[in-house]
Amino acid sequence: MPKARQTPPAGPDPEVPTGGGWVDDNFDLAKHAHAFGQLAYAAAGAFAMATAEGVWVSPFHQVTWIPPGCEHSVRVLAKTDARVVAVPPQLCELLSPHPCVYQASPLLRQALLRLTEADPLATDRAERLLQVAIDELADASEQPLHLPEPRDDRLRAIARRLRNDPGTKATLSELGHACGASERTLSRLFQREMGMSFLRWRTILRIHQALAQLAEGRTVTNVAIDCGWSNPSSFVTAFTAVVGQSPGRYQAALRAHVEGSGRKYEVGPERLELPTPTV
Repeated sequence: MPKARQTPPAGPDPEVPTGGGWVDDNFDLAKHAHAFGQLAYAAAGAFAMATAEGVWVSPFHQVTWIPPGCEHSVRVLAKTDARVVAVPPQLCELLSPHPCVYQASPLLRQALLRLTEADPLATDRAERLLQVAIDELADASEQPLHLPEPRDDRLRAIARRLRNDPGTKATLSELGHACGASERTLSRLFQREMGMSFLRWRTILRIHQALAQLAEGRTVTNVAIDCGWSNPSSFVTAFTAVVGQSPGRYQAALRAHVEGSGRKYEVGPERLELPTPTV
């Protein structure tokens, strides 16, 4: 959680981009970095940000924080109402030094929406509203949506296979046969390099894919099966534990926002390609 401190007087820099609009699915931004910080908010849809440390998915109603100088690439996973707010360097020290995804409070959502509307605010109003957004982030909960990138070649081989087929039922032992390592060795490597178990890592990978498919309008049952869960009930339990709400409620709120904007809520492709970490 970012440390709450008194914010120095500063507001949006007119020289750095702040704005928003609808972006088509599978739109890519190649690896790049900013001299300023950036808050990226999916008012609808979802996108993924990749760095050398792994992948973060920002679903509907969650905010991704990208610190200054952080090299990253971005892939839009569904038709997305993307909002981007630049954070001047003097405010960035109030936020996390590493990328992360936060749950957006209702006040934070409204602040980001207003800051990125086509009708710009007067400078003093924009400064005050950005202060509100920073203050809200000080109390926001960091979401467990970071998928760490392994360094060990054996783990990297397993990660590539699971990204290509997140629904595979292969066990860690079976995956180990293909890369010449025992289940015990791989279990230790997952804990040491990723700070989590293999099952936890694979669950987050599957949740990433599920968020993209739900944002494209696919049914909860179809998403559960395609992403590797044995039944919808186990998918709902896992999704709720990671995202903080059930897939049905997540999709209903997303549908309401999309239709409220005057756009049609359409069903997209069955499988969407998530970005791979940058190197």
